[in-house]
Amino acid sequence: MKSRVSINALTILSMPYQVPEPKIFACTQSTVLAEKIAKSYGADLGNVHFSRYSDGEFQPSFEESVRGARIFIIGSTNPSSENLMEMLLMLDAAKRASARHITAVMPYFGWARQDRKDKPRVPIAAKLVAKMLEAAGATRIITMDLHADQIQGFFEKPVDHLFASTLFLPYLKKLNLDNLTIASPDMGGSKRAYAYSKALECDVVICYKQRAKANVISHMELIGDVQGKNVVLVDDMVDTAGTLTKAADLMRERGALSVRAITTHGLLSGNAYKKIEESKLLELIITDSIPITKDSEKIKVLSCAELFADVMHRVHHNTSISSKFLM
Repeated sequence: MKSRVSINALTILSMPYQVPEPKIFACTQSTVLAEKIAKSYGADLGNVHFSRYSDGEFQPSFEESVRGARIFIIGSTNPSSENLMEMLLMLDAAKRASARHITAVMPYFGWARQDRKDKPRVPIAAKLVAKMLEAAGATRIITMDLHADQIQGFFEKPVDHLFASTLFLPYLKKLNLDNLTIASPDMGGSKRAYAYSKALECDVVICYKQRAKANVISHMELIGDVQGKNVVLVDDMVDTAGTLTKAADLMRERGALSVRAITTHGLLSGNAYKKIEESKLLELIITDSIPITKDSEKIKVLSCAELFADVMHRVHHNTSISSKFLM
């Protein structure tokens, strides 16, 4: 009997280990993108049900076992805060259901603009969100184009910080623009603009702006020459579109032949769509990290689904993702 048990044990140990396929789930506001990611990955979205109380409280429920599995929960956490709360509750549910690896896939990491104390008696919301995600059960974070790179340091868990340049650079090269110039709409984005200009071997200019208050620009000036140039503004997000449209109008006044903008996250709040339509922007190129609410002839959406699906596959199989960092 003992020898038979030993032989069976040896047989099991000698069998090659088969990595079980992960399970992919979606928060409600990112369902469309999650379906694209799952399709690109070659899997189906997992079954999760949201029940709601009359006062607005909601409860997610995984309708299939996740015990011992690696799971990916896809959801951008742009305001309202309900999107963040959905992610937190799903992470907690997965942790309590004994999932082995729980990865929060956040194409857009919300509340990232509050990454420091820029005046007394204000929160550092990005740090708070990072700690809440870890407390809820996230064992890994996958996100794209954080507002500030140092937000990665707010986490004690691994963070895979992807760059939308893997999508934008091929698109810009296909345009084959003469006299191309990359522009940053503010001083804070100069590093990003320089990286694009280096990859595209072109000049770079910078806009200097002063704000009267959040989302309100009091003054803007241009550092550099755009006369006779085809300009591409580069930024991580577009919210009210005030900065981008004001920069585009200023550059056309200074002699630019055309002005386009590439921004990873299209928040597009307030009257952003109207500003874009009425501006001198030729084109605004964004990703689908956040679903757009209106169609516009000036807005082109590039999908980030294949990028996230590829990285998720590499993470699951413990292979390098460094090839996804073009800059």
